[in-house]
Amino acid sequence: MKITVTGSLGHISKPLVDELVQKGHDVTVISSNPDKRIAIEATGATAAIGSIKDVDFLVEAFQGAEAVYTMVPPVGYFDPNLDPIAYFRMIGSNYADAIRQTGVKRVVNLSSWGAHRDNGNGGIAGTYHLEQILNELPDDVRLSHIRPTSFYYNLYSFVPAIKKAGIIAASYGGDDRTVLVAPSDIAAVVAEELQTLAEGRTIRYVASDELTCNEVARILGEAIGKPDLAWVVISEEQMLSNLAAIGMPPKMAAVLVELQVGHHKGIIAEDYYQNRPATLGNVKTIDFAREFAAAYHQQ
Repeated sequence: MKITVTGSLGHISKPLVDELVQKGHDVTVISSNPDKRIAIEATGATAAIGSIKDVDFLVEAFQGAEAVYTMVPPVGYFDPNLDPIAYFRMIGSNYADAIRQTGVKRVVNLSSWGAHRDNGNGGIAGTYHLEQILNELPDDVRLSHIRPTSFYYNLYSFVPAIKKAGIIAASYGGDDRTVLVAPSDIAAVVAEELQTLAEGRTIRYVASDELTCNEVARILGEAIGKPDLAWVVISEEQMLSNLAAIGMPPKMAAVLVELQVGHHKGIIAEDYYQNRPATLGNVKTIDFAREFAAAYHQQ
């Protein structure tokens, strides 16, 4: 099967490409970085070097593909000019144009939990618009939206606060429930979907572990030698002040705090719990905690 994968050799795309190549598929990997060509070819895949902001390039990279995996590269919260919704809409429109022009019939799109609504979810609102754009593709395009929960590696952002104040502090936490996911578990689901001829439009959530923020703090604390580590809920105002202190632009700080408050209020997870996956992934928080501890002690 001829498959085009976006996302270069990132957290999800690398294990995804490895699995697809191992199963004998003809894989093309899109990357904007020419320096990735050697690493991509070392996996057994073909490198397509160019920008997903260039529709003509995407058309060339999608040409002849039986299936494509689409993802939008992460946004940078320190970019003062970034409009997350406009960014997702632009990339989504480019993907849709290229899919229409090449006649690709199977699309697996990386979205996010919280994509069921266009407000109260911070930057995740961009994935709502991304899904809507792709949903306008012709009916014969079999489209699956993959909605992963909160990535484990987002927890690395708490390392400086733990080192400085000895706590995790955010506008959600404590007994709030959170759902975490490992990129390798997402990659496994994407690989399965790419090789499945689903009909119409489908949505599939992916998660690795469900627990409270207090439980996350306990597991991470034990791993780094701070068994009393607490995850404290702070006000929106205090969170905005903390983000300003590290130089985050006010507009993006507001977007991040809206996301955290949405998590605290249960907005982000409301659709997840109505459509939770039948099984969770293989990577549990205690597994990630070992990686977290290594990173913590290196900083």
